[in-house]
Amino acid sequence: MATDRIVGIDLGTTNSLVAFMQGESPVVIPGDDGLNLVPSVVALDEKNQPVIGNAARKYLTETPERAVYSIKRLMGRGIDDIQEELKFFPFRLAEDLQPGEVLRIKLGEKTFTPPEISALILRQLKRNAERFFGAPVTKAVITVPAYFNDAQRQATKDAGRIAGLEVLRLVNEPTAASLAYGLDKKQNGIIAVYDLGGGTFDVSILKLHDGIFEVIATNGDTHLGGDDIDNLLITIALDDTLGDLGLDLRHNDLRRNAEAVQAIRKAVIEAKIALSSQPSVKLDVELPGGKRYLREITREQFEQLIQPIIDRTVSPCKQALKDAGLKPEQIDEVVLVGGSTRIPKVRALVKELFHREPHIDLNPDEVVALGAAVQANILGGGSEATENMLLLDVTPLSLGIEVAGGVTDKIILRNSTIPASATQHYTTQIDGQANVAIHVLQGERELAKDCRSLARFDLKGIPAMAAGMARIEVKFLIDANGILHVSAREQRSGKESEIQVQPSYGLTDEQVEGMILDSFDSAEEDFRQRQLIEARNETATILAALDKGKKNPAWGHLTTDEKKKIAKMEKALAAVNGEDDYQAIRKAIDALNQGTTRLAELMMDSAVTSALKGKTMEEADMGEGPTAPHPMAKAEFE
Repeated sequence: MATDRIVGIDLGTTNSLVAFMQGESPVVIPGDDGLNLVPSVVALDEKNQPVIGNAARKYLTETPERAVYSIKRLMGRGIDDIQEELKFFPFRLAEDLQPGEVLRIKLGEKTFTPPEISALILRQLKRNAERFFGAPVTKAVITVPAYFNDAQRQATKDAGRIAGLEVLRLVNEPTAASLAYGLDKKQNGIIAVYDLGGGTFDVSILKLHDGIFEVIATNGDTHLGGDDIDNLLITIALDDTLGDLGLDLRHNDLRRNAEAVQAIRKAVIEAKIALSSQPSVKLDVELPGGKRYLREITREQFEQLIQPIIDRTVSPCKQALKDAGLKPEQIDEVVLVGGSTRIPKVRALVKELFHREPHIDLNPDEVVALGAAVQANILGGGSEATENMLLLDVTPLSLGIEVAGGVTDKIILRNSTIPASATQHYTTQIDGQANVAIHVLQGERELAKDCRSLARFDLKGIPAMAAGMARIEVKFLIDANGILHVSAREQRSGKESEIQVQPSYGLTDEQVEGMILDSFDSAEEDFRQRQLIEARNETATILAALDKGKKNPAWGHLTTDEKKKIAKMEKALAAVNGEDDYQAIRKAIDALNQGTTRLAELMMDSAVTSALKGKTMEEADMGEGPTAPHPMAKAEFE
């Protein structure tokens, strides 16, 4: 039925599109102006009615205080995250914003959150589709950058809901592009998708085999795109106006000179596009006071300027290849996504990285929306073209919990195929411990303080039992949208607690995009710190056990010489435990373990004799279970 039709949507930083499967091929639905691309620009007209797309562009230069663009850069972010953005984007924030609060953008006298502004764009795409079909459209697949975190993904789903759309699936943009490519080419092989959009960069390595699209590695930068090139050119122009004309149009005067800045922005974007096909271009912008800004830029100058920006895509590409266990020569095809990949210098860089000419047959502005339409068709039951297609995506960052000493225990590793599920077992350290705090983390670092905190919840009501006897099962589940669900259950009593990880809109993108790079840069130091923490935890455990042993009758069976040697080793371990020398602590632990072997044997003999005295084996109580090294230590169960 038409009412059940599912569309695919590319909600982009610069432009947005809606597409559907027409017969055997995906096609983009044009807007009422006949154009496929809907600029991601929202404005309020004189009657405070929203204007979206091409019609809103004029407001950027005429009344910029009533218009906003590149809102995708603010999705799922907080006030502390966007200070750099404010230097280049004329976002007018509500004056009463508090840290951690959802951002609110002023358009005229009204305020909107980023999901609300994105919803206006989605609503326009929804109207375009309904006009095309002549029937309501209520379901959609929406694409997101592969490196979008939980808050950004949830904000995108919220935008869909506000727009009146049931978001059936969030699909990573490079993965969507591969679906369009795979349907077009109908061949097997390994492809790399290089996606340089308006505000984000992603790279994914996929294996195509008999209709199965398996993502084997992904990487990226959520703060890199064509906007950065635009902002670089705008900065140069603003510096020129200050140095040559004495006009300060920079961010300190941005609101007062917003019209002039937007006129410069429009001119540099047109110049950037023109330089992909022309050797040079002239900028001619009218400035306040009747002055004009004139500058000629050659392609050679342009390429020199943008080289540092596009070079930032190299490291994620190399890391994705490394994670996939592949060399560039093993990539069969490279697919380009995003308008910025039209820049000749970018294409040359891609060729150098992957040792082959990139595939340029598909329109880089449309390929993500086309892939979303393919996925929408699969979810809707499929057609002859898609009935045998299967998409296997991955999670870009590892997920785990904090254990004692501030260490990260990873439960689902990055580049795991989603949906994904994993279980880990833990126990308690303290006798009678009734509650366990679960701290959910995302990232690659060894220490919890260096990872992104996603959620905290408590498992309460654990029955009183000896330390180490509780069996706590922590289960992680990532759904097909990349949204995380966590549950904890004490297996003996059946006590259970669970949470769907809800985002904090005050997330820092820089922390997310830098997690993997930081994990490599800091790997040696992180591992050293983890070794120290675990060794100190073990020291605390063995010293506590020794104190307990001294009160046991078995202690009296040791010779005076044995007791002196144990005391000496105990003192040595306590002395080195405060130092940062893991090897010394480890050596002292091993020495004390070996030195107390006879004490342990005597204690065991005493415990067994006491337990069995006058009882059968079935009746015997063997005493407390082993003491765990920390409150959330791993336990092995059969």
